[in-house]
Amino acid sequence: MSKRQVIILWIAAIVLVGLFALVKVNQTHEVKSNTARSAGQTLLESFPANDVAKVTITSADGTVTLVRNEKKEWAVQERDGYPSKTSNVVALIRTVAELKVVEGVEAGPSFAPRFGMDEASSVAKDRGYTLAFADASGKELAKISLGKSFGGKGDEEADPMAGSGGGATGRFVRNHADETGIYRTSELFGNLVGKPTEWISQEFTNVEKPKSISITQPGKDELAWKLTRADENANFVLEGAPGEGLDEPSTTALKSVFSFGRFEDVVTAAELAKRDQPDKKQKVVIETVEGFKYNFTLTPAKPAEGKAPSAEGAPAATDNYFVTVEVSADLAKERKKEADEKPEDAKSKDEAFASRLKALQQQLETEQALKGRTYEVAKSTVEPLLKDKAALLKKAEAPAASGGPQGGPQGMPPGMGLPGMQGGPRRAPVEAVTPPISVPGPDDK
Repeated sequence: MSKRQVIILWIAAIVLVGLFALVKVNQTHEVKSNTARSAGQTLLESFPANDVAKVTITSADGTVTLVRNEKKEWAVQERDGYPSKTSNVVALIRTVAELKVVEGVEAGPSFAPRFGMDEASSVAKDRGYTLAFADASGKELAKISLGKSFGGKGDEEADPMAGSGGGATGRFVRNHADETGIYRTSELFGNLVGKPTEWISQEFTNVEKPKSISITQPGKDELAWKLTRADENANFVLEGAPGEGLDEPSTTALKSVFSFGRFEDVVTAAELAKRDQPDKKQKVVIETVEGFKYNFTLTPAKPAEGKAPSAEGAPAATDNYFVTVEVSADLAKERKKEADEKPEDAKSKDEAFASRLKALQQQLETEQALKGRTYEVAKSTVEPLLKDKAALLKKAEAPAASGGPQGGPQGMPPGMGLPGMQGGPRRAPVEAVTPPISVPGPDDK
């Protein structure tokens, strides 16, 4: 190889190295970001999820405070510490801990309102959510804000509660400890809510196979009525009214009252003092075929403060009721065996009985935890119980209309019956006479 060729090769190599270095510098400049977190990183660095003992959610709907007790169970502070849906709280904390950045946007805290995180606004789509996490001592572990969604239709008008609606692919999030930027994340937080009622546990009564139902008169201890039946397949009988038929639709509805019951809200002591009407309280006792005994109290609720009054200026009406319940049970410990029972049948029936007994014991434990709380329920939940005794009885059929004096129409004076009716003036029957018609014979032409 000549000296000239060697020189040319060296020059080519130097040029290639220079070009490579230039490309690397440009790439580094392109990916460089001035935000503290970059794509692929978690939003919160070293977030101690297991130490979280308090979560505060603030939004246009108000504030929800979720606290964890020594049993690692979560409760809603705004509802006098009523149990929360623990799985939902744990899922929220885990989601925040694992939240990854899609892209950083260089914007300081003053730009947060542009991304739907205006803490001074009362409009949901402008306010967004602020989530604060603290440990058992009250020390703040993290604080983030959730803003508008992006990637869908009308990003600028996106509702922070819209979830995945409109094809959104993520949400803007701000870490209050990081003032270098606001971040795009792929998490939508579509199930997040800012109302205490949405966080409380919804477990309530499940009255099955009622054997007897009784209720007192409003504001009194006197019994209004009591229904009983022999077993779950029999019809109810009204106690103290033998032989009188019952209105089937009314009594059929009572067979499922408080079955898979639901409530609107848990009422705090302060709210109860404002809206209770003890002079209209009624007591309900329900006993079931399987040994459960439920002691309910029902009280019509006054409207909550802040509801618009009627056109006449009177307080807004409400159909809701306040309900308390105490539950006890005397459960059968052994199955009553049938005569001539085959061994193979006995085994399967014993297993079914044991399984049912376990389920009933768990149900009893759950329902006994409802004691001491007041629940607000819709009137439709308790309406079958609110009927008076007369409404439970079958309505007598209206008698057929009878004729007037001497068989004439009711209200018609004597002697003015219709023709042909007994007691009215008789007329000779009218006969229609048709002249004979000649029918041609076969030989007529």
